[in-house]
Amino acid sequence: MASPALLMRVVASAYSVAEKAATIVRNVMAAGDLGIVEKTGANDLQTKADRLVQMSICASLARKFPKVTIIGEEELPADEVTEELIEDGHCEEILKRTCPAQYTGIKEEELVIWVDPLDGTKEYTEGLLDHVTVLIGIAYGGKAIAGVINQPYYNYEAGADAVLGRTIWGVLGIGAFGFQLTEAPPGKHIIVTTRSHSSTLVNDCIGALNPDSVIRVGGAGNKIIQLIEGKASAYVFASPGCKKWDTCAPEAILHAVGGKITDIHGNAFQYNKEVKHMNSAGVLAALRNYDYYASRIPNTVKQSLVP
Repeated sequence: MASPALLMRVVASAYSVAEKAATIVRNVMAAGDLGIVEKTGANDLQTKADRLVQMSICASLARKFPKVTIIGEEELPADEVTEELIEDGHCEEILKRTCPAQYTGIKEEELVIWVDPLDGTKEYTEGLLDHVTVLIGIAYGGKAIAGVINQPYYNYEAGADAVLGRTIWGVLGIGAFGFQLTEAPPGKHIIVTTRSHSSTLVNDCIGALNPDSVIRVGGAGNKIIQLIEGKASAYVFASPGCKKWDTCAPEAILHAVGGKITDIHGNAFQYNKEVKHMNSAGVLAALRNYDYYASRIPNTVKQSLVP
């Protein structure tokens, strides 16, 4: 049997690396000292978990795939990473799947991996643990083609004996796994948006969509999960602030199940290694009926957000 294609090996490793990351996230919280640092202000925090997880993910993947470009959220010194942070495993289930033909010839140096070690840091520090995700997005030719989202605290409200955490993964052309794909109730317009980065523009844009209800939660990964599990019909964020590492993994998973994510103008996000990190023209995403929402974004909002 031929050895699995590079893409499938990267995704299989990212799966195990994300599970290791979840353990680190839970251990830091359980130890009680989050080691919080403000980066640019009170809404832009970094914890010990962000730092350790990024070191673990980047070092683990770099060791196996040395020519891949890995871009992480946190500015970290390139210290020697201790061996206990290295994850060498991979998910056998993913390796058994056939790589889509258009990705079989990919070389290491053509891949860019975007890492958000802890998406929803502010919520993590506030104990809103179901908002927190670990994001590993894999891009090729500037497009998000595969992604892993781990929710370290999935199921945390189910009691002391509950098994915590789950890992969702997807590849374009294969699909996405680890959750139950569900569409939002038909005829209902439920918007999911930011919890801690609201503004007049964000609220004006949502108002223009005349939603039946609005869900405000932290984390881009978490918001995409709301879409693919049918809790929300659109994710709307009319503001700069979201970065490429927030959207790469969620985009791959959403696109793998037939959804769509763009900026507020309808432009696709680019994920090549030279691209600027900020998604400065906001985010618009839906599992179904993307065009309905796109057609209702006010021009005043679009004019305020320059791609």
